[in-house]
Amino acid sequence: MRLLSVAERDRGGEVRPAADDAIADLYAAHWTGLVRLAWLLLRDDLAAEEVVQDAFIAVHRRWDTIRNHQAAAAYLRRAVVNGARSGLRHRGVEERYVAREQGEPTAYTRHTEASAEDRALQSETTSSMIGALGRLPQRQREVLTMRYYLDLSEAEIADALGISAGSVKAHAHRGLATLRDRMEAAS
Repeated sequence: MRLLSVAERDRGGEVRPAADDAIADLYAAHWTGLVRLAWLLLRDDLAAEEVVQDAFIAVHRRWDTIRNHQAAAAYLRRAVVNGARSGLRHRGVEERYVAREQGEPTAYTRHTEASAEDRALQSETTSSMIGALGRLPQRQREVLTMRYYLDLSEAEIADALGISAGSVKAHAHRGLATLRDRMEAAS
């Protein structure tokens, strides 16, 4: 009885020596350069190697669907760049979460630091805004809260409230118009 590799097991035991050999050749020729590319984007050794490994696995799994095997190196580079972008986005989310939980300024808040006077005005405006938001009809208040405080997409809001995306847009539009009118009247 022959033991199956992970790749063979993923394919239901199907052996593809041509694909395996091609990937081995690509690995030998491009591994170092791809890791260097990923490192330049990520500045993290382990993350760079992981992104490149994921790219090779993805190309290996899709080898039969790749039309031009001569362009496999280009596919790998694109997969590495996309993986690095994804890793950077994920890292940014993690850093913002940790900073927010620890009360530290984030890159965004550092660049938008306000003076004491601006903070006082902003605090007053925020209080007015929260008061005006509380006086909106319930559905408009829910939509605006989910959209601007929870940063949910229209589809996520529609799903959470059990309404259509068009209704989300309509409630958001009406709610924002009402808030704008009330805030202008207050100033």
